[in-house]
Amino acid sequence: MLPPLKTVREGLHRTTETLAAELARPGHPTPAWNELEWRLASAAAAAHGISPLLHRCSPWQNLAWRRFLEAQYTHVEQRHQRIADLLKRIDAEARSAGVAMVALKGSALHAIGLYAPGERPMADIDLLVREDDVEHASKLLQALGYVESFTQWKHRTFKPHAGEPVIGLGEHRDTPINIELHTRIQERLPISTIDITRQIYPRHPLPGLNPYSSNGALMSHLLLHAAGNICGRSLRLVHLNDISLLATRMHISDWEVLWESHEPAWWAVPPLHMVARYYANAVPRTAFTALEPACTPLLRKLSRHQTLTQVSCSALWLSALPGIEWSRSLSEAGHCVLNRLRPTEESRKERADMVRTQVWLKGQDWVRQKHVRRLLTRLTRPVPRMDTLYVVRAALDEFVSVT
Repeated sequence: MLPPLKTVREGLHRTTETLAAELARPGHPTPAWNELEWRLASAAAAAHGISPLLHRCSPWQNLAWRRFLEAQYTHVEQRHQRIADLLKRIDAEARSAGVAMVALKGSALHAIGLYAPGERPMADIDLLVREDDVEHASKLLQALGYVESFTQWKHRTFKPHAGEPVIGLGEHRDTPINIELHTRIQERLPISTIDITRQIYPRHPLPGLNPYSSNGALMSHLLLHAAGNICGRSLRLVHLNDISLLATRMHISDWEVLWESHEPAWWAVPPLHMVARYYANAVPRTAFTALEPACTPLLRKLSRHQTLTQVSCSALWLSALPGIEWSRSLSEAGHCVLNRLRPTEESRKERADMVRTQVWLKGQDWVRQKHVRRLLTRLTRPVPRMDTLYVVRAALDEFVSVT
């Protein structure tokens, strides 16, 4: 049985913000939380991908909490080895086939040494290939035992031929390693598409796995990914930690990639404000000076005051119009509303693929209801997020028994 949802909502907010402060500046006193709050804290830590990081940096003394963090660190460390081995195989096969790829996000952060094995979870492997090489890359992955699961506008997802998702709280060593194959690096915010592929792909790629063209290009991708997640209310604390750590490696010349083009990266302003809220001095003042004039006044104002909870799954209630404040014009805002009232065929297909493939949506009646009924329900009462309820239920069931 779930506690009252009001209690869950307030507990998630309280524990999420406390965890964010502790990760950014470790050493706060152990919170005087009750048992429910510790369980909700484990749910928040798992959802935000920070359990193994807290294991390494936070001294909080609570026996069940320490066991949970230790177990998560072990699972992530062992799964990382599987991912590293798979990346070596992909690199070898790509070299043999003459296919150039870029290993994205988490793979790249590990490759440059920002994280040690076990510190940062990776949900999957992201790879960027040229459009002309996508079929060759697909055959390469199939030869490694992968099958195409579904295709979305951003990527094609491949899953291992064998293996099922492990149901439970947080990371598990045996969770199958999916691969997302990209030909573009892009996000819809919420209607207009921002494409930074040209910045990401190296000028002279070689067959096999390639790094980003520069630290500035990697930062651009992290910020655009975070922007898309803020827009969709799915930001994770680990995303902010990624950005803050990479920032320590960057000179001001590295940041200039964000404003040196004809249109400065206005979309980077909200994630940069979010990072600055929790990680003091991580973002140079120059970045805000260069980028804020290109950001709309409304988005600029809102981004200065938003918290992690408000733009992540720690906010329990579904948002009626997520991301509408990112619209660049009244026309875009109108399209955002229209798409919510009458989803496109593409949106319907994406939803069907999610219902079919995502563990946290299995057996949920809400997601199978007709669109009109879901819309009317949202207009009459708050509706909780299914992904949030999934991790909360897992925490309530498993937290005290983790060994």
